[in-house]
Amino acid sequence: MDATESRIIEQIDRHRDEIIAFARDIYTHAELGYKEFRTSQKAKEFLEKLGLKVEDGFAITGVKGYLNPEKKGNTSLALIGELDALRIPEHKYVNPETQAAHCCGHHAQLAGIIGAAIALTDPEIAKTLDGQVVFFAVPAEEYGEIEYKNQLKEQGKIVYGGGKCELIREGAFDDIDLSVAHHTGDEDVLVGSGTGNGFVSKIIRYKGKAAHAAGAPHLGVNALNAATLGLSALAFQRETFQDKDSVRVHPIITKGGNLVNVVPDEVVIETLVRAANIDAIVDADEKTSRAFTAGAYAIGSDYEITTLPGYLPNLAEEANPAVLAAAEAATAGTSYKVTKADTGLHSGGSTDVGDLKHIQPVLTFNTGGKVSGLHSVDFDIVDEELAYITTAKIFALSAYHLLKDGAAAAKKTVADYQPIYTKEEYVKFMDSMNRVEK
Repeated sequence: MDATESRIIEQIDRHRDEIIAFARDIYTHAELGYKEFRTSQKAKEFLEKLGLKVEDGFAITGVKGYLNPEKKGNTSLALIGELDALRIPEHKYVNPETQAAHCCGHHAQLAGIIGAAIALTDPEIAKTLDGQVVFFAVPAEEYGEIEYKNQLKEQGKIVYGGGKCELIREGAFDDIDLSVAHHTGDEDVLVGSGTGNGFVSKIIRYKGKAAHAAGAPHLGVNALNAATLGLSALAFQRETFQDKDSVRVHPIITKGGNLVNVVPDEVVIETLVRAANIDAIVDADEKTSRAFTAGAYAIGSDYEITTLPGYLPNLAEEANPAVLAAAEAATAGTSYKVTKADTGLHSGGSTDVGDLKHIQPVLTFNTGGKVSGLHSVDFDIVDEELAYITTAKIFALSAYHLLKDGAAAAKKTVADYQPIYTKEEYVKFMDSMNRVEK
């Protein structure tokens, strides 16, 4: 371990209590996507306190803090932390004002980037970095509240429901060459990633006719019956999905009627349609629309199906040598084990990190420290050292390993990367997934 690595670790250890306090504060004040105003402000204030130039308002709540902006022409590296949480009102640390809870560990990402900022802004450390570091707090990774996001779209505030998707579109990654991103996981430390599903999102709205549910049901058109038939028709599609495509369609009813004694005249369903590749997403999406349309025809209700672009499939990523070296240094002298990801493993879940990977290099790592599964009511952090402090060390040490010696490792990573899309091609594809069926 060289002197700079030791200094980075010492700086983070010295501020351990401050980093953990920040993480706990965010953990207990969770907010939902595109509504993370308190969380965003906390990140902004912390970065400003460190003397960084800070800009906000990216995709509504995104925040960027800049270290060494004069060196961005050499290389610009982003350290990414996600702002949003999930609607899990039964969680013991739910925010009663938002009904949100951090059951995916995004607060650990934020603790990681502010901890890294503490270390990297040390003048002795900063001068070893031959490039710009952008501490980037990003919104709306969790793709919930589809109707709310569609309302933001109609208001002209966003175009895409996913935070990184929107940030790409509006140019917030134009000044960034590569990124490091983190997630809470099951192993102590995991570097690299397998593949994951992409998806489109859908809002299905059935419009029937209200009537007295007991006295004159024959005068009504029951939108709930239409929805029930649509959901049943969707269930019968499942045998047509191929196992290799990892198709997942999981609807919820967000509005099922108004009063029990009134024939339901409006029912709203939200769903994601996920799959491992674009062709399978398109196929499953068409079958989903057809099923829900059938429910409307059977009952005679009106319908509207709004399809919105979601996320692209996540791309496999070999463990980057710089991030791997950072993980080994961060865990030296501990019992924590560092593992390289099996790039052949596939997850049915999705992340907008996959969208960014289609455009530029994104180097990922996971840290543990949790109990129960992600998105679970029983999710909790039980090892703050691993979840928060080790995460901060890996973020900071990754930046150092990538940007030292003229940013040689960062430049090689960028040079070796083969993007799938340009930004313009990406936006064109995403826009092609927008449609309304009536």
